[in-house]
Amino acid sequence: MATTKTTAKKTATGAAAAAKSTNVSSNKDAKPAKIENSEFHEFFVDELKDIYWAEKHLSKALPKMKKAATSEALAAAFEKHTEETKTHIATLEQVFELLDEKAQAKKCDAMEGLIAEGEGIIEDTDAGTMIRDAGLILAAQKVEHYEIATYGTLVVFAQNMGRTDVAELLQQTLDNEKATDVALTEIAVSAINEQAAAE
Repeated sequence: MATTKTTAKKTATGAAAAAKSTNVSSNKDAKPAKIENSEFHEFFVDELKDIYWAEKHLSKALPKMKKAATSEALAAAFEKHTEETKTHIATLEQVFELLDEKAQAKKCDAMEGLIAEGEGIIEDTDAGTMIRDAGLILAAQKVEHYEIATYGTLVVFAQNMGRTDVAELLQQTLDNEKATDVALTEIAVSAINEQAAAE
């Protein structure tokens, strides 16, 4: 009789352990997929590809804007931002690497339009005028505001995914874009806008 009770006890203990094991396995299966495999992660990477294309094409457009500028201060600002944009490209490549993603560019329709608008301002204004410079600042600040909006959102996305390493890198670029926007405003209000209005 004692043997039967012992055997029954062992069987019950074994069944409970098996059930517990099954529950643990089931709980693991119930956990949400890793963020790296999520649709949100894919969307985030897609937006990185978009701004990567934007930065690469902006780096080619800025020297043309520098050449078209009359003001030495504005030309210097465009030259400075050309170098900064190259850094932004390198930063994005570092972000892709941290995410184990290939650095790929996806056509950014917004930036394509903004660059075309800048080219149109050059075509529609006379060389050597402050009106052209005022227009170039307008075009450049439209670009900056687009980039500020994009990087600001990407920083928040990275934070929501728990990727503080990525968020910190993108924040550096965001801070730089904001500083460039302020610098352009200072150049505009210091003399260019007033002189353009007098032409």
